[in-house]
Amino acid sequence: MASIIQALPSEVVHLITAGEVIDSFAAVVRELVENSLDAGATRITVYLWPHQWRVRVTDNGRGMDLEDLKIAATAHSTSKISTCADLWKIQSLGFRGEALHSLTTLAELEILSRSSVSSFSSNKQDNGWRIVYGYEGEPTHIEPTAIAPGTVVNVSNLFSNWIVRRQGLPNVVQQMKAVQSSIHQIALCHPHVAWQVWQNDRLWFKLSPATTVGQILAQIIPQVRPTDFQELTLELSPQDSASKTSNAPLHLLVGLPDRCHRHRPDWVRFAVNGRMVKSQELEQTIMRAFYRTLPRDRYPVCFLHLKISPDQIDWNRNPAKTEIYLKDIGYWQEQISGAIEQALRINPGTIKEAVHTTRVSKLLKAAEENGGYKVKNFRQHDENVTQHLLKAKGQINNTYIVAEHPGGVWLVEQHIVHERILYEQLCDSWQLIPVQPAVILYQLSSAQVSQLQHIGLDIEPFGEQLWAVRTIPSMLRDREDCAEAILELSWGGDLRTAQVSVACRTAIRNGTPLDMGEMQALLDQWQRTRNPHTCPHGRPIYLSLQEPALARFFRRSWVIGKSHGI
Repeated sequence: MASIIQALPSEVVHLITAGEVIDSFAAVVRELVENSLDAGATRITVYLWPHQWRVRVTDNGRGMDLEDLKIAATAHSTSKISTCADLWKIQSLGFRGEALHSLTTLAELEILSRSSVSSFSSNKQDNGWRIVYGYEGEPTHIEPTAIAPGTVVNVSNLFSNWIVRRQGLPNVVQQMKAVQSSIHQIALCHPHVAWQVWQNDRLWFKLSPATTVGQILAQIIPQVRPTDFQELTLELSPQDSASKTSNAPLHLLVGLPDRCHRHRPDWVRFAVNGRMVKSQELEQTIMRAFYRTLPRDRYPVCFLHLKISPDQIDWNRNPAKTEIYLKDIGYWQEQISGAIEQALRINPGTIKEAVHTTRVSKLLKAAEENGGYKVKNFRQHDENVTQHLLKAKGQINNTYIVAEHPGGVWLVEQHIVHERILYEQLCDSWQLIPVQPAVILYQLSSAQVSQLQHIGLDIEPFGEQLWAVRTIPSMLRDREDCAEAILELSWGGDLRTAQVSVACRTAIRNGTPLDMGEMQALLDQWQRTRNPHTCPHGRPIYLSLQEPALARFFRRSWVIGKSHGI
């Protein structure tokens, strides 16, 4: 009987391995720009001709000399690692040495490069080189060329010898969207890099280099502004005192819940050491950290970048470099939750007064249009909110607390600010107390009874279609509408939903007059909450009116005459 198992021809092996690495236009672009970033590039340009199946990536990185160029496309050739031990010390984006070799099996590959390091030895020339590679990655043509320091990679006739791959790809529009998404994700991890992307010889989009991730994200999502975000960097200590690992920087960018959120969870992103990755456990941690801060069916904007020791990462547990596994995942989850909580607090080191400039600008613009005259725009200055310096000054319509601080004036809605305070108190100490006499409810369904039991209330039959509730949330003890509140709790939801309902029912009603002491107490308690921007339903709590904005509105920059004392 003839043998069934046999070795595959080398050309089949090459196609299989190439298909794992290069499976689309986006994969080509990703692999090439990662090489550019590893070479220290600060300016990267991508050219795409999708109908011609061509890609070109140029950069101003370190470049390569002739010896490196000759072996750059051979199988598993890389400058990133050399031993098995190096797999646990990976600092670069690429390390497997597969991408360029894979491209030689799927397309025509040409590289032009010039090293940025000048050489004065007799056997080397300080100029650029152009090399065309054959199917196995061996050079088939070598010639000197005039080129600035850096690298140009030309990929032509992509998938020409694998037509099935071309036929299985999405349409051009979807492929280009995937390329754009890939570059956006990489740009967030490397905000110092300038990007240009051309499609069919026309500039498609560009990203300017920035000092903050928020400035990059504002270029990617045009509906938001840098002031809609809070950005901070924390130094995390090693997991244990005996660890030799140095402190790990955690960089966090969050959309302020009252200013910036999405209708789908498409901007919850996580990166490690310069690469956007996937980690279901950490993504769920981020989502939980925003629980009860956003409106219903809305999702946060959050970008988290961890820069940690490579020995804390297992890159080889999954063949896809985007799938990551961190050691001691519970530690990282705890640190991420704490970082998001810190970012959402009101304190001098985080929240800037400019978070409401868009809303204020609209109010001022409308007022100016009604006034019949115009004034020149001026530059608004960010002022840090000083915690504990919010001073209650009055009440408007028995609804809004007027609070003064060094940068201007805030209007705080009293019901929802109290609701936020009570909700966090309930989350921290949910207390059920016995009540005498029992609260009697009439005509409850079995589902309603189960719901009350689910959230911990002691309820039992008390006669025909009557039920006696013998324990209630402590905040409802002195309320006249206690029975109505418990009936509301019976209509469903988990414990947190019940806590929101109790907080809303118990909070000060709009229309309630408050004295200065009561207003100041609310402001002081509110500044100590974990999520001071929104109520548990996601409604914004306050409106900020900056002093520069007030000066603009009242035209204090107009100088009529010194004799008028202006």
